[in-house]
Amino acid sequence: MATSLKIDVFTDIVCPWCLVGSARLDQAIARLGPDVTVDIENHPFYLDPNAPAEGVVVADMLRQKYGREPKEMWERVEGEARATGIALDLSKQPRAYPTARAHTLIRAARAKGTQHGLATAITEAYFLEHRQINDPDILAEIAIRFGFDRQEALQVVGDADALGETEDLALDAARQGINGVPFFIFQRRLAMSGCQPADVFDQALARALQESVPAA
Repeated sequence: MATSLKIDVFTDIVCPWCLVGSARLDQAIARLGPDVTVDIENHPFYLDPNAPAEGVVVADMLRQKYGREPKEMWERVEGEARATGIALDLSKQPRAYPTARAHTLIRAARAKGTQHGLATAITEAYFLEHRQINDPDILAEIAIRFGFDRQEALQVVGDADALGETEDLALDAARQGINGVPFFIFQRRLAMSGCQPADVFDQALARALQESVPAA
């Protein structure tokens, strides 16, 4: 019998743990049987709601916030990324940019059925291609591969009302108690926080599927 699985994913584009966690989720989904239909809905979250348009230097921000050299913190997430098949070098992307435009474009992709793929592509463009993901032209270039034409994408990321709605959703997620990402909700009731090991994703999916099957 075919089974449907709904997964709500809260991430931010400039969060390296979100890059790894989302990849582990995708890998766990790929290990499911062909009779499982998965609907992933991506939701916005802001690691830094006050990031300036030109971005901030990540290394400086980490030193100021934690009083430690960023290399120590980067090594852990880079190691987890390598274990997941991602060649991540955080020193190659020095700045963290505002993500409202990217999140707004991702929200618009929901209607096209390409949302999760676009979210992944923008995050990879930032971390692995070291691109400026606050730039409307760069976002439009990426969006073309996910059902948008260039003018449509530019209109979306320049829409003040849509950007305002994205901000409201991101702030609302924080008000609801989501204080860190990645954050996953399975079948609208089972929550999992953080970039967990691969086997934990498998266990979460198995539990969600088990609870979605009506008792005999």
